[in-house]
Amino acid sequence: MKMLSTSPRFIAGGQLTRGRRRLGLVSISSWIVRSIKPPPTTICGSGGGPPVTANRVRLRDGRHLAYRESGVKKTDARFKIVFSHGFTGSRFDTFGASPEVIKELGVYMVGFDRPGYAESDPNPDRDVRSAALDVEELADALGLGPKFYLFGNSLGNHAVWGALKYIPERLAGAVLMAPVINYRWPGFPPELASETYNKQEVGDQWALRVAYYAPSILHWWMEQSWLPTSTVIKGTTYFPNKRDAEIRKTRIADGSQKKKMDLATQQGRYESIYRDMNVMFGKWEFDPMDLPEPPFPVHLFQGDEDGLVPVTLQRYIADKLSWIKYHELPETGHYLSSVPGLGDRVLRTVFGNPSSK
Repeated sequence: MKMLSTSPRFIAGGQLTRGRRRLGLVSISSWIVRSIKPPPTTICGSGGGPPVTANRVRLRDGRHLAYRESGVKKTDARFKIVFSHGFTGSRFDTFGASPEVIKELGVYMVGFDRPGYAESDPNPDRDVRSAALDVEELADALGLGPKFYLFGNSLGNHAVWGALKYIPERLAGAVLMAPVINYRWPGFPPELASETYNKQEVGDQWALRVAYYAPSILHWWMEQSWLPTSTVIKGTTYFPNKRDAEIRKTRIADGSQKKKMDLATQQGRYESIYRDMNVMFGKWEFDPMDLPEPPFPVHLFQGDEDGLVPVTLQRYIADKLSWIKYHELPETGHYLSSVPGLGDRVLRTVFGNPSSK
């Protein structure tokens, strides 16, 4: 029987091999950590960060929210609206109402950069509740009074759901426009949620899985190029609605889509759109379908040809929450602010005849 050598040379060789293995494992681990960890945030107004050009309010925790006011003067307004923008949006977003109708009805509106977007400071503790409290603090800082209206667009509607849960006493009314849904809200029948979830592109399914089950690696997942990822980020989602498809094509061609994305993500994609995904598609503290009826009207506008939000799930929510005034728009997609006349219709639906108020 051949015995293993116990010479110093043999032992040293074995130790060297094990040392190299350990070094290799450490190197791999370090590479994984570096890959997963998002790059440093380039905060507006900091050294090397984008400049601050917008009006901003300072919140209790020291963060700043950038905002933009429009419509009639605040002191002359009959109705005051806080507008929560969607994915890749900013304080410049609106819901497409005409200046004439805004003036006629006496509407004041403030749009704001949600945390981490454009010129608002990031919030590492961002969640649905903090989104609602940010809206409340902004309204108080601008002196909007004890009650105001809250409008949300697309993914920005998580702030509206949060407000209905956490600060309903501050709202005079709420409007959800093409609100993005979370497939894992418990109120959805599992078979209906699975059916619609599985109709998405594989990359979109995986992006939502990672946002829910492994949010700490979402930045890495979205930035890597060898596994399927979100078609929404890449701008290749199939749009069944012709207007949506044409709008996206035009925005890509004229560069406005890139300009919009660059503004939204100028402090880093992680603090803006990726953290948005973690909040919207992660684990919620409550199910919107368990919300009690509020003492004010809530309107929901949804296109029946929306390629980003399944209309079947939106119908289920509206049926479950019978107090929601549901408006399904025929032959309409996701970009509701671009639908001619819809913004005016929304205002007239919500506020009616101003002389009767």
